[in-house]
Amino acid sequence: MISTSHVPREAIDGRQAVTEASPSRVVEKPIPTSQRKDPRRYQLDQLKKRYSPKLGTLQNGTTLVRFQLRPSDPDFPFELEYLDCELQVPVSYPEQPPTLSVKNKDIPRGFGVNIERGWAKIVSESQGATLLALIGALDKNLEALLSEQKSETVTLMSFKDTRHLDQSMMSLGESSISVPEITPKKPPTAPRRTYIPEESFTGEQIANAKARRAQEIRQLEARMGRMPLYQKSADGIVYNLPLEPKRRAELPQGLRGVQSVQLIIPLLYPLQVLKVLLNEVDSQDAEPLEEAFANRTAQHTEMTLMNHLNYLSQNMHIFAKQVQVREPVQLAASPGGVTEEKSAKAKRFPDLDEDDGKGHIHVIPRPPEWGYAHDSNGSDDSDSDDWDSGADSEEGGAEVDSQQPHISSATQQVERGTAISFPTIELYGIELLQISILNISVKCQRCKTLSDITGLKPGTEKAISCKKCGSPLTATFRQELVHQNSTRAGFIDVAGCTVGDMLPSTFIPTCAKCSTPSQGLVSVRGDAVTNVCRECHGRFTFKIPQVKFLAITAGSALPPTVGPRRRQEKLGLHAGDQLPTRGACAHYRRSYRWFRFSCCSKVHPCDKCHDENEDHVQEWANRMICGWCSREQNYAVEACAFCGRSVIGKRGKGFWEGGKGTRDKAKMSRKDKRKFRRTGGGEAKKKD
Repeated sequence: MISTSHVPREAIDGRQAVTEASPSRVVEKPIPTSQRKDPRRYQLDQLKKRYSPKLGTLQNGTTLVRFQLRPSDPDFPFELEYLDCELQVPVSYPEQPPTLSVKNKDIPRGFGVNIERGWAKIVSESQGATLLALIGALDKNLEALLSEQKSETVTLMSFKDTRHLDQSMMSLGESSISVPEITPKKPPTAPRRTYIPEESFTGEQIANAKARRAQEIRQLEARMGRMPLYQKSADGIVYNLPLEPKRRAELPQGLRGVQSVQLIIPLLYPLQVLKVLLNEVDSQDAEPLEEAFANRTAQHTEMTLMNHLNYLSQNMHIFAKQVQVREPVQLAASPGGVTEEKSAKAKRFPDLDEDDGKGHIHVIPRPPEWGYAHDSNGSDDSDSDDWDSGADSEEGGAEVDSQQPHISSATQQVERGTAISFPTIELYGIELLQISILNISVKCQRCKTLSDITGLKPGTEKAISCKKCGSPLTATFRQELVHQNSTRAGFIDVAGCTVGDMLPSTFIPTCAKCSTPSQGLVSVRGDAVTNVCRECHGRFTFKIPQVKFLAITAGSALPPTVGPRRRQEKLGLHAGDQLPTRGACAHYRRSYRWFRFSCCSKVHPCDKCHDENEDHVQEWANRMICGWCSREQNYAVEACAFCGRSVIGKRGKGFWEGGKGTRDKAKMSRKDKRKFRRTGGGEAKKKD
């Protein structure tokens, strides 16, 4: 045991040897990559996991978060079950601070104002803190905020205007003074609106609509209920659903940030119009598209909710283009638009007079590629009017084929079959990614058994047979290029099956620095692959966290069976009964079975019986009928698969030869008299 009597007291007081750490050893707290890229969405996801709030979006893009804050202090002195909070997170957060509103009706408004002011003070003092940390600080200071003096509030009351009554009383009691009357100008009367009666429905129509609405909502909840952005209102009318546009890069700048959509399903859907509201986007760009979608849903009432949602996801860029085309047409239809168009046309073509009888003539500007000349003297032969001459093909015009870039055939695929895409693919140092060899698992349409189709190359059909029912299954892969603006890898045309999942496949990435295709790299879902370019030695990485399959068109039907099936003869047998003579015949008396021959599908006891009764050459039998239990089964060599009895006889009879006993005395039972019987010659024989 070590003595501490001679150790100074200062050395054993429990303090650290170093009072302050060296600045070189102090590091900042690590920040997740997702929080660094998009702190607003990261912090909102934290609130979703912690409080399970109700989310909403205002017209300016501000996100409303409605949640219940329960005091964490076990000794909380106030009778407050929870604090009903509404948090407004602006689009520019964290540059613009969030605001908090207290919605409790059981708390006086003055105390609610104290809590809101305390929140603003916490936000101003805690710069850089997350929303979850700010709410935690509010929870700690909640008792102090409620203990403060209640703020003074003003209640606004509305009263009726009685000044005209006071004026009439004064006119009766006082002498009237002549005041020149001022006749107010009558405001312009608005045109009368035509009365449109509300549409009425019969009881049968309402019942059918409610039944269809309930069925389609069950389908919607089953498919989208587990999504992270899924929200449902209390009345069951508004559904917040995730939305992933197919061609996000082709959308206008104000619509590219859309991540979710609010689907408004009326109570009498589909008798009433289905509407949609886009979240995380500019309202000016979203309103025309929402109106176009509502018009289309009114025209196609036979489509389901999932069909409408999928159509919006696949054709959102088309809606945006149609809306952009309609706006200039509406401007041109107005008088101001016509005059502006005429003035612009007059400035551009001053020599054109519309009143000279040639108003039907349209001046087409000269294409820029016509300015290229192919001759050595630089003359412009494209000005000639000899359209029918053959010299234009040699001297005039420009080489269109040489000017247009080469477009790979992988980017021009017809949208049919099953589309394979990687929605959340991560590409680092890669400009293009393509699948060179695809391996997939498919499900047979007949027996629903999973099978693997491997070695699918672009444009090559691969055929296999189902390992259970033997149905032919075919698949053809049509390749597309994957890059930052397109996550679709191609289409799979299947027949007799449906696509199940992607197996480890071979990918060819193209380097973003030198545009050199790399060698084939094997990857699968959730696997990150890193390699080095052989040309510029640059490092690149790609990861496929998720694989999605979208069935655009159904696969082709199963091929018909080859020829009609032969009708099997009826033998009148019953399972469990023995065959006549146990299946034996005159040729083989110890064969206890019948055979079904594959050449004619008929039953005979043996091959010789078949040759005697049929007029064709016999083929090997692949099925048999047991002579003991009359059950048909696949061919077996010795025993029945059902009753287990032997179907072939053995030589010999009695105890020793019939297979029911044994000659080994070590294995004989003690009750067997043969176990102890002497089989050799004894002493009695020797005496004789």
